[in-house]
Amino acid sequence: MNFLAHIYLSGESDEIKIGNFIGDYVKGRDYEKYPELVRKGIIFHREIDTYTDLHPVVLQSRMRLKEQFRRYSGVIVDIFYDHFLASEWSKFSKHSLPLYVTNMYEILVDNYFILPNEIKTFLPFFIINSWLESYTSIEGIEGVLKRMTRRTSLPDVTSFAISELRSNYNLFREDFFEYFPLLISYVEKNQYIPVREFHSPDNI
Repeated sequence: MNFLAHIYLSGESDEIKIGNFIGDYVKGRDYEKYPELVRKGIIFHREIDTYTDLHPVVLQSRMRLKEQFRRYSGVIVDIFYDHFLASEWSKFSKHSLPLYVTNMYEILVDNYFILPNEIKTFLPFFIINSWLESYTSIEGIEGVLKRMTRRTSLPDVTSFAISELRSNYNLFREDFFEYFPLLISYVEKNQYIPVREFHSPDNI
């Protein structure tokens, strides 16, 4: 799962949202220096990643990208899944996506001083480029991937990823809609975070 899904799965707590957002940038036991609920969000992020990495539906999605992306196929699938969450947001939330992400940007800015340095560096560009909202379109996903290849070790094969997304769009979408409700159930059962109050289960 990428940024949007991690935030969404955090429920109403601003602190858990922050921890879940920064989870990839806090290594080892460094989480211990954060406030209690932020720590919970960081650990929660790791548990989501572990559950996702081992799930057969997600592995099925990754196999379509394995030849070109190899170990990075999971990163690409995470972004694809965020695209389906963003593009069909009304199935999951009673709040509009622009309002939801604007609130998240405000939370991050208000808590800027506790963010890891790497996030402090890219946060202005993250907000200016409306990163979370850009997930709604394939063109936005392409832009996200291009920016990631410039600032991370992700190989620059964006064109292939977008081509695969377009060619297998319905297959990736079916995988997402099979997997994401299972992830929501896992979160509610194991973290006691009432995700379902933010959407109507009948819509999924």
